[in-house]
Amino acid sequence: MLTLRKSQDRGYADHGWLKSYHSFSFAGYHDPRFMGFGNLRVINEDRVAPGMGFGRHGHRDMEIVSYVLSGELAHQDTLGNVKGIPPGDVQRMSAGTGVQHSEFNHAKDQTTHFLQIWIQPNAIGIAPSYEQKSFDAQDKRGALRLIASPDGAQGSVLLHADASIRAGLFDGAEATTLAIDPARKHYVHLVRGELQVNGTTLSEGDAAMIADESSLTLAQGRDAEVLVFDLAP
Repeated sequence: MLTLRKSQDRGYADHGWLKSYHSFSFAGYHDPRFMGFGNLRVINEDRVAPGMGFGRHGHRDMEIVSYVLSGELAHQDTLGNVKGIPPGDVQRMSAGTGVQHSEFNHAKDQTTHFLQIWIQPNAIGIAPSYEQKSFDAQDKRGALRLIASPDGAQGSVLLHADASIRAGLFDGAEATTLAIDPARKHYVHLVRGELQVNGTTLSEGDAAMIADESSLTLAQGRDAEVLVFDLAP
């Protein structure tokens, strides 16, 4: 079963310096129908104005993944990490027993556009940690590259959660089929472009919530970038 979640149906907040779409209930947006999907709790599509950002704030017991689409995200935390996150990099921060961090766009003339993803961990009270890796675009062309997983397989970042994330780029005749466990939940978020997911057309910002299916076919892409989540039931 595939349930389509249209981009325009997401929550939206305009704070001037920050424009954010919320796939699930977050901050001032609350919809009891969309509190998360499996152990996926948050996908926020954020656009941060030049010279602006999120001041230091804290998190606990959450796996947080940042996926930058354009611009660069400057990260600093109480673990001692001072990093720049460009497009192509994936950042994972395990909040565990508690961590504080800030995120800024230090560019003077470019908006930072990124996805902030929260996944509920499979254990609470772990030591906080940080990881960042770069993934080549060519490895995503017409394929689903594993970028985050519970065991760090294939060079992916390590999630302390029963979940994995794959990223793909599809255009024209490029297509792939992924065997999936029908007992688990899968969430497909189209970052940009247009793409058919099991025959259903998704446009930029759309998502497909998938349950009780044994395969996932991605095809008919038009400059498409996609994230596929394998999630706990």
